Amino acid sequence: MPKPNSHPADPALPATDKPGLHQIVIVGGGAGGLELATRLGDKLGRRGKAGITLIDKARTHIWKPLLHEIAAGSMDVGRHELDYLAQAHWHGFRYRYGELVGIDRDQKLVHLAATFDEDGREITPKRSFPYDTLVLALGSISNDFGTPGVKEHAIMLDTPEAAERFNRRLVNSFIHAHAQPGPIRDGQLHVTIIGAGATGTELSAELHRTARGVVAYGLDRIDPEKDIKITLIEAAPRIVPALPERLSQATAKILTDLGVDLRTGARVTEVTAEGVKLATGDFIASELVVWAAGVKAPDVLAGLGGLETSRANQIVVRDTLQSTRDDAIFALGDCAYLVPPGETAPIPPRAQAAHQMASHLLANIPRRIRGEPLKPFQYRDFGSLVSLGHYSTVGSLMGFVSGRSMMIEGMFAKLMYRSLYKMHEVALHGFLKVGLDTLSRMLTRRTEPHVKLH
Repeated sequence: MPKPNSHPADPALPATDKPGLHQIVIVGGGAGGLELATRLGDKLGRRGKAGITLIDKARTHIWKPLLHEIAAGSMDVGRHELDYLAQAHWHGFRYRYGELVGIDRDQKLVHLAATFDEDGREITPKRSFPYDTLVLALGSISNDFGTPGVKEHAIMLDTPEAAERFNRRLVNSFIHAHAQPGPIRDGQLHVTIIGAGATGTELSAELHRTARGVVAYGLDRIDPEKDIKITLIEAAPRIVPALPERLSQATAKILTDLGVDLRTGARVTEVTAEGVKLATGDFIASELVVWAAGVKAPDVLAGLGGLETSRANQIVVRDTLQSTRDDAIFALGDCAYLVPPGETAPIPPRAQAAHQMASHLLANIPRRIRGEPLKPFQYRDFGSLVSLGHYSTVGSLMGFVSGRSMMIEGMFAKLMYRSLYKMHEVALHGFLKVGLDTLSRMLTRRTEPHVKLH
């Protein structure tokens, strides 16, 4: 009996799916998963050395560190999203639409749920795909830690759709406030961001600028300095705790000078339709609440196929990035739990880690196909950067002088921050296309509003 979805007579299947080829299935088209699928497709898929399949529950890809810019309205999704079907066609792999619901390790099958459109009509049925090598790259989602009211009243910036929904609510709230007959009430144009890591901090700075940009387009009944307020809440003693203390303080000063209300050492006990309750008993009136206080791997990974997982649902892997209980299954990026030798903490959920893991598996998976020993993964921490949008960028770069860190701020830090995205684009498209695309964006940006108004 032929394997599901692998019938040689299927005209939709590329030549790389001939019977007998090693089948590599990658679940998750985020930064690491899409880079790996693209580069394996170029290296193995186009040459007929393996069949490469990428599975994702979305149709398009957006680099996740950009979501705060989409939420603030300073970035147009259409100019930065990448269509999975087109990318697969160009780079020798195939894309399949669907959401992972389980795996069968004995039969080596990945199970997907049925998909439906907005009217409830079925797009794809329940189906399964065979694998010889499985890579789990599902990334991470927000962790509300069971806090009451978060799911009902806060927005989590886990997807482009969520970021766009926040932006629409933001613009709508300004238009409503401008058109209403009565005065603007307390909390009506207030935004509270819970979690002052990179996402929350960057969003607060972007919102300060874009909110004023929206108002400048004729909403003259709103006084930005009096009516618009941004509050940033952090449970730790300081904001962006991943950065060195000096840079954390510099970031706090920039935000304070912008008028952002910083609440550190503050624990949220509940989110309501009217605002946020703190453990101290304080209540912060707010019409819009963003939850960015923690991350975990998707719930589907908890105990998936009997694999070992962490408390945050991450797949526990060995230094080869293979799962501890199945050599045929790898994990990378935010959903992988790996404590490097000599360390006590796991590799943090960062885009640079996903990029490095994808590059490592690009070399290790062909070794596995050839039956050769796999090399251990070695993570290199190149530091952390936090962009404060139009105002500044701060961070630390590792390994520049005898392995020590170098603190950077201002324009140089901004260029380094932007280069991270360019590196991701180059991995997907190559230098020439990225260069031309960058030039095109610079030219069209001059003829469009600098904030999204709808």
